[in-house]
Amino acid sequence: MNKNIKNIFFGFALAIVAFLFIRSTADKYGIYVPFISKGNTNMQEVPLKGAQHYAVKLPTKLDFAGEPVPLNDIEVRERLDRELIVNANWHSSTLLMLKRSKRFFPTIEKILKEEGVPDDFKYLCMAESGLDEVVSSAGAAGYWQFMKTTAAQYGLKVNSDVDERYDLEKSTRAACKYLKNALETTGTWTAAAAGYNMGTAGVTSRLSSQQQMSYYDLYLNSETSRYVFRILALKMIYENPEGFGFSLLEEDKYPELEYYTVNVDSSVNWVDFAKSYGTSYKMIRHYNQWIRNDKLYNKTGEIYAVKIPK
Repeated sequence: MNKNIKNIFFGFALAIVAFLFIRSTADKYGIYVPFISKGNTNMQEVPLKGAQHYAVKLPTKLDFAGEPVPLNDIEVRERLDRELIVNANWHSSTLLMLKRSKRFFPTIEKILKEEGVPDDFKYLCMAESGLDEVVSSAGAAGYWQFMKTTAAQYGLKVNSDVDERYDLEKSTRAACKYLKNALETTGTWTAAAAGYNMGTAGVTSRLSSQQQMSYYDLYLNSETSRYVFRILALKMIYENPEGFGFSLLEEDKYPELEYYTVNVDSSVNWVDFAKSYGTSYKMIRHYNQWIRNDKLYNKTGEIYAVKIPK
């Protein structure tokens, strides 16, 4: 066999091997591979399988703040299913919330218990802000997403120097007061949670006009209709992260900040203040999110507890 014939034979054999390899790989991983069959010049395709996704499994029993969720109601089940699918597959957002929970939940849990508010409301905080210092398009801010007017009604200071909506302890206590007032008006913790989204008066009005006793039986706007179910979805994911595909070691979570507290009752330049305590302005702001300026003009002698990193 001369050299040219050998080269032709080798090239043909290599082409067949390559084609068979590509086809077997396509079948295995579900990749589209166009090919031309004998006597047919039309392009044909291997069906695309794509990534595997699994339906979430709904529980047989579920409650919010000790109040049962009526999972026998098909419309309720489908609303819960939707929020579980969205939040279990919104990987970056949900993973960040799970990481932050170790830092913020101990403080929130402690205050909820002291104020007599069910522990499940920590998931409302998670749903509101993602446990982050965010601002909504409507102007709600902080961990519990208070509007300025509501913040003032519940004793939180908001000005150019200080915004206590970003103070975890103070804003959590304010949220507890709001929720306990909502409970008195609406009659249930579930309706109180819905009222945190659309306003207590709004929920009360719809309970009355639609002649219902339960949030789950109300016809509501899309946002409030989904709101409690998002809280429930976050609760389920937090209580069983691996069951929803989130694998976190304890060291993967953000640790609680270690600090000691110094009371300030006068005007302060925070840059100089930080240096005097052997830290930086950046870290003072990181540990005290309620500080909103590099100076504090404290003409009234108000006492502020400032966290200093250890």
